[in-house]
Amino acid sequence: MEYRQFGKTDMKISELSFGTWAIGGAWGKTNDQEALNGLARAMEAGVNFFDTADVYGDGHSEELLAKATKGKEDKIYIATKFCRAGDIHDPENYSEESVTNYVDNSLRRLKRQQLDLLQIHCPPIEILRDGSVFEVLDKLQQKGKIRHYGVSVETVEEGLLSMENPNVAALQVIFNIFRQKPMMELFPVAKKKKVGILARVPLASGLLTGKFQSNHQFEADDHRHFNQNGEAFNVGETFAGLPFHKGVELSRQLEWIADRRGNMTRAALKWILSHDAVTSVIPGFKTVQQVEDNLAAMNVPEFSESELEKLREFYLLEVHDSIRGPY
Repeated sequence: MEYRQFGKTDMKISELSFGTWAIGGAWGKTNDQEALNGLARAMEAGVNFFDTADVYGDGHSEELLAKATKGKEDKIYIATKFCRAGDIHDPENYSEESVTNYVDNSLRRLKRQQLDLLQIHCPPIEILRDGSVFEVLDKLQQKGKIRHYGVSVETVEEGLLSMENPNVAALQVIFNIFRQKPMMELFPVAKKKKVGILARVPLASGLLTGKFQSNHQFEADDHRHFNQNGEAFNVGETFAGLPFHKGVELSRQLEWIADRRGNMTRAALKWILSHDAVTSVIPGFKTVQQVEDNLAAMNVPEFSESELEKLREFYLLEVHDSIRGPY
């Protein structure tokens, strides 16, 4: 396992880490024992960072992480998020009382004394412009409840705005072969300001695994069914904002990336790690096999400069105009 310096924090984290939305819920059927086995396998392979949120399974993914990391609290870093359990547009949702309550509840579920990283969970841009929430986070940091804080954002503009606050240590952004805009505008600023980058939705909700046919039916409780067009939350969180059928069609044009790399999953993750502004890529998982496949991405061949250029052109010419939602 390779480790990268996480921006201006005091942490070095595994370049391939894991998100826990899928094991918490909203990705179809889950199995807690399989999830725990997957977390154990990841840690055995050297993964020392996991990303979660208080709304993943209404706190269930935090509880699973508490079980999986018991006795390893000083070796395994956990990042969680807050705000979406309340009205994200209400300023009171970001008051010192509200945020303290969110933090205390996460600490209780995680069975920890301090959060390694607390992230605002995709807040509206007006909350970021107001900036009061950052003063609240500064206070919680001074009290020792959180070590560092950051923001999970939907758009490049939100990321740039967040980084105007000097104490923002990390940004979480949607970044994958279908969603390349951050590397052009956001990453250079993040590198200059020593802000760590967590790349989420790295496989475009599974499109970049190449496993889907256009007639695939998702389970009713899977966000890939109920949020295909942004009905429940930002459309970019599902298939990176692409209409499903278009995404399947585009994924067929990318099958070449699997050459010499085993499969498209490993290749897609390797592509993300080829960008040095990215601290860690955080794919999700539901099974041990998916953990194994994601871990294998670290050992496949790098992309050549000509391949990287081919993928840049593919994004600009074939993908960009089909992405829906602000980004």
